Amino acid sequence: MKSRTTPTSVTSYIAGFPRPVQAILKRVRGIVRKAVPGAVESISYQIPAYKLYGRPVIFFAAFKEHYSVYPSNTRLVAAFKDKLAGYKMSKGTIRFPLSEPVPVKLIEGIAKFRAKEVATALAKRRNRASPSS
Repeated sequence: MKSRTTPTSVTSYIAGFPRPVQAILKRVRGIVRKAVPGAVESISYQIPAYKLYGRPVIFFAAFKEHYSVYPSNTRLVAAFKDKLAGYKMSKGTIRFPLSEPVPVKLIEGIAKFRAKEVATALAKRRNRASPSS
């Protein structure tokens, strides 16, 4: 389904798929960019990645019949439990069927949730590293 060349950008990653899948991936990309405007977009593990402060926030990838959003964790699943009902999940992965409309609000919420987790973890590290007064 995807071209065999390693993508060098998110644009080239998306271009490696058939047009209907490209439209879905462009939509997901737009949702993530709007939800986490300060994120740096790149390719990591040969898929689109968004990072804040050098830390991964969210990734997405397309497959034959679905696209996935990563990473998922127990806190995220608990926070979106009702909205995730009906979607296939496995360790760290949430799968969305290509045959269904893109769940804009859900993906937006997941991206914002992950951005907050990354910022909180970074703040905790900084607080531990700074000397006490």
